[in-house]
Amino acid sequence: MRIIPAIDIIEGKCVRLTKGDYNTKTIYNENPIEVAKQFQDSGIEYLHLVDLDGAKAKHIVNYKILEQIAVKTDLKIDFGGGLKSNEDLRIAFESGANQITGGSIAVKNPDLFEAWVNTLGSEQIILGADCYNEKIAVSGWQESSALDVVPFIKDYQTKGVEYVICTDISKDGMLEGPSFDLYKSILEECHAELVEAPLKLIASGGVSSFDDLPKLQELGCEGVIIGKAIYENKISLKQLEQFIIKS
Repeated sequence: MRIIPAIDIIEGKCVRLTKGDYNTKTIYNENPIEVAKQFQDSGIEYLHLVDLDGAKAKHIVNYKILEQIAVKTDLKIDFGGGLKSNEDLRIAFESGANQITGGSIAVKNPDLFEAWVNTLGSEQIILGADCYNEKIAVSGWQESSALDVVPFIKDYQTKGVEYVICTDISKDGMLEGPSFDLYKSILEECHAELVEAPLKLIASGGVSSFDDLPKLQELGCEGVIIGKAIYENKISLKQLEQFIIKS
């Protein structure tokens, strides 16, 4: 299981929110590049970089931060937040993203998102399935939808999507543990039917201690995104380094 730390960006700074609420912003570091270098120095290979300004503005904003991290580290970066057009996509990849995550666009402009998957392939395009009470949420979690998360993921599986980041918004930033039952049901239901692409589920939201990691691994999650637990020292980079070595 891949360990994927998260860096969320507002106004060029490394921040965390609680349940996606911009009013709960906590600044953890003025220099996201410094944070990314610390991750790399601990043997971490991957980074989940979210442009929260972009999510709110509905277009890419903090691509310069992406560019600097890509130039100054060897981290494989998946980038999300505000990617709504082919131009946003072009900027993200030209700035150094290895993958992009599309959430709102997969709901509001499915034809364009599907075209990205068909053109660039399932290795580069991640489906962002953020949900509250198992209903998909969009626009930086500011809007809810009537879409149920499991059918939403299954539908995109049939269209060639392999990588899915699923965030339970009610768990995000709460440090109360991930949605194990939700991930279990997603993995069971999405593996129950024959589809072209096997699901690579990346768990996100609620990771609160090192003990959560082997449980997610046992469920069959392909990766786990860890944010506040690192910044609040609930999980040390040393622990993550040891987990990566043993895996």
